Amino acid sequence: MKIELPNQAYKYVSENSQECDSETAFVLTTQNEKYLQNAKENQAHSIIKITDIATLFGVDKIKIVGITGTNGKTTTASAIYSFLLDLGYKAAMQGTRGLFMNDEVTEGKTLTTPSVLNTYKHIYQAVEAGCEYFIMEVSSHAIVQKRVEGLDFELKILTNITQDHLDYHKTLEDYIYVKNSFFSDEGKKLINKDEPRAKFNFKNAFTYGIENPSTYRLMAYSLNDGSSGIIQHFQEIVPFTASTHGFFNLYNLMAAISAVHLITEKKLEEIADVVDNFAGVSGRMEQVCALPNVIVDFAHTPDGMQQVLNALKEKELIVVFGAGGDRDKSKRPLMGRVAASLAKKVFITTDNPRHEEPESIVADILEGIDDRTNVVIELNRKKAIELALEVQEEDDVVVILGKGDESHQIIYDEKLPFDDREVVRSILNI
Repeated sequence: MKIELPNQAYKYVSENSQECDSETAFVLTTQNEKYLQNAKENQAHSIIKITDIATLFGVDKIKIVGITGTNGKTTTASAIYSFLLDLGYKAAMQGTRGLFMNDEVTEGKTLTTPSVLNTYKHIYQAVEAGCEYFIMEVSSHAIVQKRVEGLDFELKILTNITQDHLDYHKTLEDYIYVKNSFFSDEGKKLINKDEPRAKFNFKNAFTYGIENPSTYRLMAYSLNDGSSGIIQHFQEIVPFTASTHGFFNLYNLMAAISAVHLITEKKLEEIADVVDNFAGVSGRMEQVCALPNVIVDFAHTPDGMQQVLNALKEKELIVVFGAGGDRDKSKRPLMGRVAASLAKKVFITTDNPRHEEPESIVADILEGIDDRTNVVIELNRKKAIELALEVQEEDDVVVILGKGDESHQIIYDEKLPFDDREVVRSILNI
């Protein structure tokens, strides 16, 4: 990807050595330094470090908020973005769902955290659009690969740390270390006080929580008809209501409310007033149908599944799920155990198998399930959803996990159209 930068000795910049020529400077990053010689061979105009061009993209003209954690990044980012817009600010958001600016979709879904030059380009677009804030999800991969280098964060947020991506990080200890390394500097940070694995630099650290004393604490809450709560911030005590469901979403809301209070000059009461306008995120605890009750969620980790299913524990649950191929295998039995312990019936199917055999993935999931009396294996995901809907009784909730608002299923290198929500609608003719 070439980016044109006006008023420079070169016409374009690129982080791809193959795109370099006499008009194009090679932007050297931690990710691409092994291609430096190739850039020179392609007659790159010059070699420049990513940090040396940050100001050319307006990185210093916008307040950047980075959110990391195993679960909750997307919902927390979306809530912050929603609150800022409702409070009258101009804002942009980059993450799993794509790039949004001032309540419009600018780009479709991409990596949770794109390459550093792509992020710079998005920041440049946001500055040009008059945005005061740039909210971004930061993945563990991005931290290791330094895809956030050169960015000066106004605020960094930790949602939680549970098991994920061990195909990449190899050990849970390494994964925890990577997440915590994002908070080792002296910049402003907001930490989930109830996360026991969190380790951070105490300078400029603020906390939020429900169980433990914190800078922003949820004193009381209710989960009837959405959720509501009362936040205490020193002497301030402020109530809020929200349309989002589930105990875990209280943490996401607390992080978002606290963050907006820290980065704006708005009073906590003003922020609490706009919380109820946030309708949640597509594919996250999304009710596709009320009668019969069908919910779709993106949860694809043991902890994520447990949070979603616990949020619905007053109901009888029928769960449809699988696990992604070419990803962390060690979490599969744990996912099986969670589903079997919290649902009255479980349908194990494919997720995005990629290059793995679905039978092998299912075998890994089954290792975590001792009693398989109420477990059905159906590798065809559409058929699995059909079977779940067939056995559903009046008060049951069918919960379809793993893909959320994804519109494709990845089998080998093919992306085949598949949206859990659309499949449900077609089966039920709604």
